[in-house]
Amino acid sequence: MHLPHLGRDIGRDSLIEFAQAAEKMGIHSAWASDHVCWPAQFESKYPYSADGSFPAPAGLGWLDPIGTLLFVAGCTEQIRLGFTVLILPYRQPVATAKQLATIDVVSNGRLILGVGVGWMREEAEVLGMPWDNRGRRSDEQLEIFEALFREETPSYNGTYYSFPPVRFEPKPIQQPLPIWVGGHSPAAFKRTARFGHAFHAAFQPLDVVENEWAQVREACEVIARDPDELDLSLRMFLDPSETMEPAKSIGGSADQMVDTIGVCQEIGITHILVDPVARGGINGRLDALADFMSDVATQIK
Repeated sequence: MHLPHLGRDIGRDSLIEFAQAAEKMGIHSAWASDHVCWPAQFESKYPYSADGSFPAPAGLGWLDPIGTLLFVAGCTEQIRLGFTVLILPYRQPVATAKQLATIDVVSNGRLILGVGVGWMREEAEVLGMPWDNRGRRSDEQLEIFEALFREETPSYNGTYYSFPPVRFEPKPIQQPLPIWVGGHSPAAFKRTARFGHAFHAAFQPLDVVENEWAQVREACEVIARDPDELDLSLRMFLDPSETMEPAKSIGGSADQMVDTIGVCQEIGITHILVDPVARGGINGRLDALADFMSDVATQIK
């Protein structure tokens, strides 16, 4: 489930309440999205809406995803912690690697590193980060993470990043750290095949996800990797009142939700990240999650 780290009622108490309640329900993982800030006016098009508009309203609070997962790591014991997704071009790779290793260590090995290359050029510019060749830069960042997380005295000499032999401790507890790659382009599919443990799609109709998954599997075969090593994840709205776009939601009655999840399973989806939509703030979303876990999840085989 997606954590309530963005919205109008964000804060310490709501995060603790939501994360601990979800853990008691048996939910697999808690996820955070990534935006830092953006110009009041921008031209970049959001890839997951029909008209390219970004749905975030003015005045929306948005806690930092790395800080959010560190905080949730400290108030939970078992629930896994993921990014949906961390935008690599917004950040310097070595410092980011330290933050990621810290999350995995203090959570006792619960981090899922969801990664993406982003879509809002103007936000990267505000952060003073280059936007050119952001896919190649992101690939180099993933290579750097692998070196820092696994080698005794890592170094790196790439096109965009380089550093001499260094000491980097502690390493993440998980070896390797699970990487779930987001995106909707051929480059993202190749990145998944090369680096990923899962392909993490977001707010895409199921027929689109099925097509993208086929391309991920083809990319695996090109580099002689077994595609069955990968999981397929999809982020969807949990929408009992059916207020959101149906093609991107698990909505309606419990039976309708079970049927939707059945279709997800048929195309190979093994993990669903639900983003609860409900009236009543934190309590309303927790009620929707509780109903889902008791009335829907118990029917899934």
